[in-house]
Amino acid sequence: MRELAQCALVNRRFLVATQTILYHNVRIDPVHYCEREIELAAKRKRKSFFERNGEPIDAPKQRVEQFSRTVRDNQSLAIQVEFLKMPYMTRETCIVDLARTVSVLPNLKYVDLPEGLYGDDRSCMTLKQALEHRCPDLRKMKYLHGAERSFALLSQSRLWQSLEILELSQLEIEPNTLVSVLASFPALHEVKLDEMPLIDDSIFQQRAPAPTLPPITILTLQKTPGLTAGGFEAYLSQLHVREVLTHLTLLDTGVSPDELYRVLAMSPYLKTLRINQTIQRALTPSTVPPLASRSLETFQFEIESSDTSPHDLQPPSESYYQYLSSSVLAGNFPSLISLYALSTTLPSLLLPPPSAPFAGSKAPTSGLRQTLMLYTKSIPEHDWYLTVISPPTPTNRRGSATATRPISLYNGSTQLGPQWGDKARGSVIVGNGFGGFLAVPSEDGARPSSSHGHKHKHSWSKSSKGWMG
Repeated sequence: MRELAQCALVNRRFLVATQTILYHNVRIDPVHYCEREIELAAKRKRKSFFERNGEPIDAPKQRVEQFSRTVRDNQSLAIQVEFLKMPYMTRETCIVDLARTVSVLPNLKYVDLPEGLYGDDRSCMTLKQALEHRCPDLRKMKYLHGAERSFALLSQSRLWQSLEILELSQLEIEPNTLVSVLASFPALHEVKLDEMPLIDDSIFQQRAPAPTLPPITILTLQKTPGLTAGGFEAYLSQLHVREVLTHLTLLDTGVSPDELYRVLAMSPYLKTLRINQTIQRALTPSTVPPLASRSLETFQFEIESSDTSPHDLQPPSESYYQYLSSSVLAGNFPSLISLYALSTTLPSLLLPPPSAPFAGSKAPTSGLRQTLMLYTKSIPEHDWYLTVISPPTPTNRRGSATATRPISLYNGSTQLGPQWGDKARGSVIVGNGFGGFLAVPSEDGARPSSSHGHKHKHSWSKSSKGWMG
């Protein structure tokens, strides 16, 4: 952007072309000072009465003031601004300048706002009034605890009719109020509900005179125990609703993992699903129908055992991953590409057993139809480890110990030393002919060498070069 701004100074023809790009998406970048800034500031001080040279300069704040003065003086530039981004500390300390700026930006769609505005803090009321009266085309808004009154008035004021993304957190509102507000936004397609204690399955009910919950493309529910699988079935029973929902996130909700099959059965166009739940008891897979979805591409299945669960040899959460693996191997997820799980045993459950020796060209039984990217970790604080599982393929050789060679790429480069290079060495899992697997290093992966080996090799090359003349 800096080079583009310099091009605008060449002539008037370049100026018109570059201003459209520069002022469409404005970003105020933070300035990171080096560790010697304190020492350099002390050296810049002069023995004068004011000593202003030693005061630190808040560069982002000065940039906000300059941008505010520019758009207030030039209306043709102000109408081109649609996105305004700035660091957290800048928007928290420049509330007055930010209010002056947004008051002259009629086409603004997104702006980074201070946290106090979302909770109706008194220090941000001027900024919020400027957004409500001067920025009718906003696309994203958030409401936190303390903004219940202003949120309830949205259904009557008809503000921001182009709103697309809405986040609600810790609001103590009735279900009827939530439904009436969400129904007042015709372009809304992404909703996030976090810690809503009064929200239950009544928001999914269909009542003829009253408004109903509109169709939502991306729905995120977090810490909402009042929303259960029965309510989702009632909501997804509407044809126009289940045709729109493609991304669903359930974090500590009333939808238990053993009832997830009910939600999947009513979501024929779901592409991404994430569930995070803490359980206390193990699951009996024979009593629960298997999971199935023909459209799901990304599945994040994070089930943890609670601290109060019995400490057996196998934690209760492993029974849920056995239930998941049986559903995947049965071919119930033909479109699945990525699978996330908090289990280190899931890769071994999804790998098919090798066929018996001299069994011919029959491939092992597996429901995988395409390569599966399996991401696993033991606890949420760790990084994801990748295992690539390929579908079984028949072989033409008779007497082969295995008919498939699923590739497993263990992405542990961050845990290895620098002598391994930028990437971890890949391995190939092959059958050993006795019902197990062996991890054999791939041929193109070079073994790590020590610093002594590098030095010895370097000296030998020098001596050989000199000997050859």
